[in-house]
Amino acid sequence: MKLTKPITAVLLAALTLSGQALAAKWDETMSPEEVEQVLETKFAEGKYSPKGADSCMMCHRRSDEVKAIFNNVHGDPSHPKSPMAELQCEACHGPQGSHNRGGREPMITFGPNSTLSAEKQNSVCMSCHQDDKRMAWNGGHHDIADVSCASCHQVHTHQDKVLVKQNQLEVCSACHTKQKNDALKRSAHPLKWSQMFCSDCHNPHGTLTEADLVKPSINESCYECHAEKRGPHLWEHAPVTENCVACHNPHGSVNEAMLKTRAPQLCQQCHASDGHVSNPYTGGNDNAFTGGRSCLNCHTQIHGSNHPSGKLFQR
Repeated sequence: MKLTKPITAVLLAALTLSGQALAAKWDETMSPEEVEQVLETKFAEGKYSPKGADSCMMCHRRSDEVKAIFNNVHGDPSHPKSPMAELQCEACHGPQGSHNRGGREPMITFGPNSTLSAEKQNSVCMSCHQDDKRMAWNGGHHDIADVSCASCHQVHTHQDKVLVKQNQLEVCSACHTKQKNDALKRSAHPLKWSQMFCSDCHNPHGTLTEADLVKPSINESCYECHAEKRGPHLWEHAPVTENCVACHNPHGSVNEAMLKTRAPQLCQQCHASDGHVSNPYTGGNDNAFTGGRSCLNCHTQIHGSNHPSGKLFQR
């Protein structure tokens, strides 16, 4: 019996649905260990498709998300380092095997719904992205926290959002909510106005320094903009030379100059009030110790002084 066009379309639709159901059942019943075993077998046997991306697009051609990869360097076959110049889709997602046939074998997937660990997902990305900016990824904060590359980066898109500096605060603050709240306080670095960016101070791919800082130390990071505080000074204030964050919250504060606590309470964490000419707990705003800038009313050169009589940082 000759099939009419409408009946053929119905049969094709039914086969597609049954294939989707089979794939869903397969993925749901397999444990991550079983998925890894299938993937390792396919890699060992080299079950790559001879048609490359053409085989993949037979099923995924209707997905705008999938097709968007051809709008960036990952999908550019003329770029020598692009996945499309070699194994194409399978360069990242692994050998196809019988994935597109009745077996519906699993492929390497990325993102929060992947059955693979962040470490294994990242190993795919790191196989190509090896340079001095990522050399400290292993053991870095994001690596230890099992953050996958796909948590921040988008590959199937015209423009990876996080690579646009103006979007960094939005992307980073999705996880770093405390830092986002601090950045919105009255005294903060101009992150919210896109006059400064997270990557100005931090390397999200890891460094050998504290908090994945770009510079060797916190102070060196601060001195990039605040060079006048660098010194050396004839009279140096110990907390300043040791660590700027001893007094300041670099992401923002409700206190002036991003101070962690308002003076004189901040100063009295190290300096007792005994013997001082003023009492911080009496008097009103006319008191030199509590009014205006508090201790800084007199000790104006608190970051260090080069004056021969500047031992008390007053000049």
